[in-house]
Amino acid sequence: MKKTSVFQNSLIWFGAGVSIAEILTGTYFAPLGMAKGFAAILLGHLIGCTMMFFAGLIGGRTGLSAMETSKLSFGKKGSLWFAALNVLQLVGWTAIMIYDGALAANGIAGVGAWLWCLVIGALILVWILIGLTDLGRINQVVMVLLFVLTLVMCKVIFFGGNGIMTAQDDSLSFGAAVELAVAMPLSWLPLISDYTRDAEKPTQATWVSVLVYGLVSCWMYVIGMGAAIFTGEYDIAVIMVKAGLGIAALVILVFSTVTTTFLDAWSAGISAESLSKKINGKYAALIVTVIGTICAICFPMDDITDFLYLIGSVFAPMTAILLSDFFILKQDHTADSVNWLNLVLWVLGVILYRFLLNVDTPVGITVPVVVILMVISALVHK
Repeated sequence: MKKTSVFQNSLIWFGAGVSIAEILTGTYFAPLGMAKGFAAILLGHLIGCTMMFFAGLIGGRTGLSAMETSKLSFGKKGSLWFAALNVLQLVGWTAIMIYDGALAANGIAGVGAWLWCLVIGALILVWILIGLTDLGRINQVVMVLLFVLTLVMCKVIFFGGNGIMTAQDDSLSFGAAVELAVAMPLSWLPLISDYTRDAEKPTQATWVSVLVYGLVSCWMYVIGMGAAIFTGEYDIAVIMVKAGLGIAALVILVFSTVTTTFLDAWSAGISAESLSKKINGKYAALIVTVIGTICAICFPMDDITDFLYLIGSVFAPMTAILLSDFFILKQDHTADSVNWLNLVLWVLGVILYRFLLNVDTPVGITVPVVVILMVISALVHK
């Protein structure tokens, strides 16, 4: 497989950051107001992207896919559990992204959300068939269009003279907001190594990828939060229509959904390859896209907060143990069939994360869980 350049990796993660799901998640921050909301977004992304960087660095240094790196901590068969969970969460993300994109597109051209689901699903299939390393030119054009759209949206939201200011309230605590900001980069933890492992310069590609994604994701969150605070509008499609963007917004909305969801489906295929050598990753990605499209048509997916917390509870403990083994303990459990000690630690981490959902801390849930697990891991492996 051809190696990807640092620039190609930056384009991939720019596309990952520009998504309707991230803008919609940003609208949840409106009760905090701009200042506190912005602080929560920055702090959450700093935490999530730091973990994302170290997870990607492991893939870059070892040449292993994201789910193959889990063998380093959980053994050959133990890692299969996480590969299966990752495929499931990526099917979920594929469905959510198609659903959100179709809903927004239908708000501009009301021909039926189900039809937009089919259109977006079909385009993702084309993206997969073209392949990751052959998308350079297409991605460059799409990224420029997305960049222009986000600038226009910022102008409409922050300089449009809307005269609306949504009142602050106590419906969202600062700690809960931080965790919502952590959750989005956290959802990429089981994916980033799938791309850094194929980079010409793995270390450089990793930090550039994380930096680009982190900045763009913060931008998307702020756009969503600003839309809710300054326009009183939580539907991005309505804002675009009011801005007179029309067909241009429609095209860009569809392609932003495609570029992001492609990563989910592609990584689902790579994770599926970890489950069995007989599975072809590209074919698996195609199947995931079809399943995601069907789910997007059949099921409502308007509130994804519980889904984000579920992802955090599964993959934050997994990554904490992996980082401890790789960077601190310098241990490799690939030769094991199942490393039961680390698997038990992971279960404890999941329970701890779910328990702390009811506890408000100024840094969210992920930091306490990761720190506690890394300390316990270092102690029990001495």
